Amino acid sequence: MIENIENIELHYLTLDDYNQLKEAMIEVYASMPDSYWRENQIKSLIEKFPEGQVVIKINNELAGCALSIKLDYDKFDEHHTYEDITGNFTFSTHDNDGDVLYGIDVFIKAEYRGLRLGRRLYDYRKELAEKQNLRGIAFGGRIPNYHKYSKNLSPKEYIEKVKRKEIHDPVLNFQISNDFHPSKILKGYLEGDEKSGEFAVLLEWDNIYYEKKSKKAATNKTVVRLGLIQWQMRLYKDLTELMEHAEFFVDSVSAYRADFALFPEFFNAPLMADYNHLPESKAIRELAKYTPKIVQKFSELAISYNINIITGSMPEVKDELLYNVGYICKRDGTKERYEKLHVTPDEAKVWGMQGGNELKTFDTDCGKIGVLICYDSEFPELSRLLADEGMDILFIPFLTDTQNGYSRVRHCAQARAIENECYVAIAGSVGNLPKVNNMDIQYAQSMVFTPCDFSFPANGIKAEATTNTEMILIADVDLDMLKDLNKFGSVRNLNDRRKDIFELRKK
Repeated sequence: MIENIENIELHYLTLDDYNQLKEAMIEVYASMPDSYWRENQIKSLIEKFPEGQVVIKINNELAGCALSIKLDYDKFDEHHTYEDITGNFTFSTHDNDGDVLYGIDVFIKAEYRGLRLGRRLYDYRKELAEKQNLRGIAFGGRIPNYHKYSKNLSPKEYIEKVKRKEIHDPVLNFQISNDFHPSKILKGYLEGDEKSGEFAVLLEWDNIYYEKKSKKAATNKTVVRLGLIQWQMRLYKDLTELMEHAEFFVDSVSAYRADFALFPEFFNAPLMADYNHLPESKAIRELAKYTPKIVQKFSELAISYNINIITGSMPEVKDELLYNVGYICKRDGTKERYEKLHVTPDEAKVWGMQGGNELKTFDTDCGKIGVLICYDSEFPELSRLLADEGMDILFIPFLTDTQNGYSRVRHCAQARAIENECYVAIAGSVGNLPKVNNMDIQYAQSMVFTPCDFSFPANGIKAEATTNTEMILIADVDLDMLKDLNKFGSVRNLNDRRKDIFELRKK
């Protein structure tokens, strides 16, 4: 696996990428000599269906590719071959009005495997199918390990053993884990694929949001899936064990194709147990030494699991001063920092913590977001300034020890959703830490709040976790509904402000 990843980009394939694409295909399909697309074939694909041809680049080098066409699927025999589907490799079969996305090719170069880039390409195809209102996705999947068992097993028996985990097939296992279901065996599918015995498995994914085309006008919605981690405080022997637990939750929410994972404030506090013999102000600074490693690991997880991670918050020392900060680790490999502006009296008194100075929104591939750490949510000016910058979702990682402290955060967070016409997600920690001074008990109920209007839940609560129980919370939020609310809502909090008698601005 490659190290020092600075940037990951997924973009449409262009002819400028052809030389890298050709080299990659020769390498990936070494067992099938001369199996690479010619430049005129790639040119034809791009001209016919540019949205269907995407590449992933890491540090500006091509790491993987996915090619596809659209078909009027009912025109093809269910026992088709690769040559049938591609129109003898001319792609004359592509139909702009087709109802199924058919995968022509997908691969990841060997040195980039292990980063779950294949999942990213499949997720793109699923999103494209949903966006274009297609019935689903289909393709003939190779079974490159079949030649090892062909003397004793039929293709059907082989597939059944793979499904039961009795045989490991890297291609088929991956496709099944990405929600594709085998529907039939295709004999003589791809000429020259000796490792698969020229067999393939027809794999299909059904778009549950598909609607038959009608003459009625329809609006494409932008739906974002949030994954909230309600974290159980417990003792860990070291940083590695803590981050293994964090990865478990990232894996869990990403399995539901969540776009964001939100961790609580000071989720890493258990690591202070090793420094409990020190004064609290020194113990927290020892904890701060872990922060760079934690952020780097979260960045790797964001890339590997194709998810944007909001790291909650951690102590950080900058110019000898102690701050409460967090990072947005994006799935494209970039990172952005946010600060707690208002520290609590306890944070200042016991730890000597300072308030930060920077307040801003962050652009993501799922809208514009803001992050306020715990106590900051109780100052309405902050979220209003973020709303003026176009914030769609406000994330609030928090840590509260008692129910009354939690109630302050919870009710203020819900108010922020109403007054700023945005979604608000809060995530906190539960449980006890008897061996960490000043971090004894925690009380939390993670939630997702919405504005209160006809298009939203009447009580303004989209989803809520069970109180004081370790769990994840998954919720979908529709960003286009915020736009409708801003223009057509029963009340319009942002538009109806009396700016003729007051103003709010950052210094």
